[in-house]
Parts: sequence; C-alpha cells; structure tokens
Amino acid sequence: MKKSHSAGGIVLNPKGQILVVNQNNNSWSLPKGHIDPGESAFQAACREIEEESGVSRVELVRELGTYERYKIGLDGKDDLTELKILTFFLFRTTQTRLRPIDPQNPEARWVNKDEVAKLLTHPKDREFFLQASKEL
Repeated sequence: MKKSHSAGGIVLNPKGQILVVNQNNNSWSLPKGHIDPGESAFQAACREIEEESGVSRVELVRELGTYERYKIGLDGKDDLTELKILTFFLFRTTQTRLRPIDPQNPEARWVNKDEVAKLLTHPKDREFFLQASKEL
C-alpha cells in the first residue's frame, strides 16, 4: 500500500465562515494536497489553499494535528491502495473572493461553520473537522 503525505487548512474568513473546496466535481473537502519534495507541511498547506481557492494571504493561527484516511476512490468509496497522512493548520484570511487555479478543484465556497460537516465527503474528514471546530 502506498502512503502519501498531504497538508491543508481550516481557513476562516472575517465572517467566521470556513473554506471548502470541490474536487473533480464529485467530492467536497477542506483545501489540502500532497507535500512536494523539500516542502514543509506548512508550505504545502499554504500552496494548496492558494491553488484550490485563489486565497493567497493567510495568517497561521496554529497547527491542528494529523490524521490518516484512505484516498477517496472514483466510486466515492475508500481506495485501499493509498493511505493519506493529513496534517492540518488553522488559518485566518481577510480575502473573501474565491478563484480556484487548479482545474482538478473547480469550485471553492465559504460555508457557515455549522454546515461544513454536512458537506464534507469523507467520514474521517468530517470527524476531524468536528473535533477541531470545537476550538474555533
């Protein structure tokens, strides 16, 4: 089984809404992606947030922790060939205009905190978000 390391963020706008992104028109998640060689988890999280939403100015609040889950397969079920190790950070931004750059992530939206968990596709993402959101 392949293991991959990814990093991302819970990004809050001035209204306290949270950034959620759509992947391949079929799944919703918090912005995140693979950590490139030579890149720290923090650098990868900032880069991925910008690629997936167009938000380039983020301020780090704190690291939120790491969890593992399988990749989401094309059928929407767990793809057991790849275990993802995900590290997340909490960020604030004053930017509200969303313009995704990455064609694999065609849509980004600001969502009220109490609606985020319902949108997230993967149960482990939901579980992590619900745990982290208690501190927001």
